[in-house]
Amino acid sequence: MIENFPSKLVDDAVNELSKLPGIGKKTALRLALYLLKENKNVSELLGNAIIKMRHEIKFCKQCFNISDTDVCHICSNTKRDHSLICVVEDVRDMLAIENTSQYRGVYHILGGIISPMDGIGPNELNIDTLVEKAATGLIKEVIMALRTTMEGDTTNFYIYKKLVKYNIEISTIARGVAIGDELEYTDEITLGRSIINRTSYEAMFVDR
Repeated sequence: MIENFPSKLVDDAVNELSKLPGIGKKTALRLALYLLKENKNVSELLGNAIIKMRHEIKFCKQCFNISDTDVCHICSNTKRDHSLICVVEDVRDMLAIENTSQYRGVYHILGGIISPMDGIGPNELNIDTLVEKAATGLIKEVIMALRTTMEGDTTNFYIYKKLVKYNIEISTIARGVAIGDELEYTDEITLGRSIINRTSYEAMFVDR
């Protein structure tokens, strides 16, 4: 409880708000007091929107994007190139690439990357469904667009080994994205160029 604060109700609200990423106790208190000061409708609309989102949100059956329908607006768009798949870690990376307006294929969201330290193995990720797509023979290219860290490279290599037996071009975004950078924080111009100037994944082994 906040020291010397007169309301446990506000204190409880602050504690819950401070659990959100990037929100400390001071910011949480400021938000709680703002909501308390505003018309009750503001809090009700916010609360109802969060509850509705949590209960009704869907995950696209094809790419695992968040969606209001069973198939997201990208996968259902007939103007997108469905033979081209960009593999990303999460929805934030997909949004970052979409904001570049340089990519017209579809996506496959893994839901994370392989990280033994965090207890995340291949079975916890959406990798098997990507392999199933490759097995259909309808996919021409898979672009690996994961963060340039040891965990990202490990995930890239694992997926590469799973897909290499299929007649599919496997590429990776150009290293215009600095080592260790996360895609969501990369500027749109750099990220867009890294998609356009992607290179063959196998070429990385030759270069080394």
